[in-house]
Amino acid sequence: MAYTPSSTRYDSMTYNRCGKSGILLPALSLGLWHNFGGVDDFKNARRIIRHAFDKGITHFDLANNYGPPPGSAEENFGAMLKKDFSGNLRDELIISTKAGYLMWPGPYGNWGSRKYLMSSLDQSLKRMRLNYVDIFYSHRPDPETPLEETMMALHDIVKSGKALYVGISNYQATEAKEALEMLKKAGTPCLIHQPKYSMFERWVENGLLDVLEEYGVGCIPFSPLAQGMLTDRYIKGIPADSRASKEHGFLKKNDITPERMEKIKRLNEIATRRNQSLAQMALSWLLKDKRITTVLIGVSSVNQLDNNLACLDNRLFSSEELNEIELILKG
Repeated sequence: MAYTPSSTRYDSMTYNRCGKSGILLPALSLGLWHNFGGVDDFKNARRIIRHAFDKGITHFDLANNYGPPPGSAEENFGAMLKKDFSGNLRDELIISTKAGYLMWPGPYGNWGSRKYLMSSLDQSLKRMRLNYVDIFYSHRPDPETPLEETMMALHDIVKSGKALYVGISNYQATEAKEALEMLKKAGTPCLIHQPKYSMFERWVENGLLDVLEEYGVGCIPFSPLAQGMLTDRYIKGIPADSRASKEHGFLKKNDITPERMEKIKRLNEIATRRNQSLAQMALSWLLKDKRITTVLIGVSSVNQLDNNLACLDNRLFSSEELNEIELILKG
């Protein structure tokens, strides 16, 4: 059945300015890190993408190695674009991808060299059947490649027309400041930074958010639910089908300590008083900071997407709630 986007898709979503740029991004953006690869259900993934757009999510975030297998998320997304978002609908989308982690064997398929970044973007464009992406990221800093080489590659990528904007991801405050200064002097200001940030992962508060504000750069946290810990899935223990139960993954059983479990339970009590799920409160908690442009969510179903979107219905916190949350997190 042909897809016709909802005529009310922009009615309920909030759009925030990305730093000091001309770009507005939805308060929630959809990441295709998990559940959109070659091993996943294509029809389910396509339903999620369609539903997200119908709800006003215009920003879809990928990377060269998303899958599994690596590259398959971009291939699947490219097929969805051709089926459902041809013509002028492309102009309603913000599509991002990245390069920085291992993608192919040999010395040119990893990290941050000019050779790797430019080759990777060319491959990503072919997989997604696109002439350009809206945002191209350096996925992580490279300790062996001069930062200037990486940043000038990003600058030249914009000049080539293969990306409209550039971003950085996983850069600490000091190296981010250096990178942003280089891009600014080159005439291609950085649009956005994508760090790992959640109630349980708060390193960005130690200077990075201040740097981004100083340079007028947006911020899009990934893993806002701490790989699922900040949901009601772990309140009673580790479910058999959860990420923490699997041997291969970013969330390990050892991460779910008794102390962490206690914090999850106490945070859930606050969420319940706020008439929110724990996941909704965790997303709202990030969005309370005006320096956060959009939060990057990952979902496995349309229902999960709707649950996350409901966080936008209650984004305000009382000072008492914030203090209580802080005491739990620092306890």
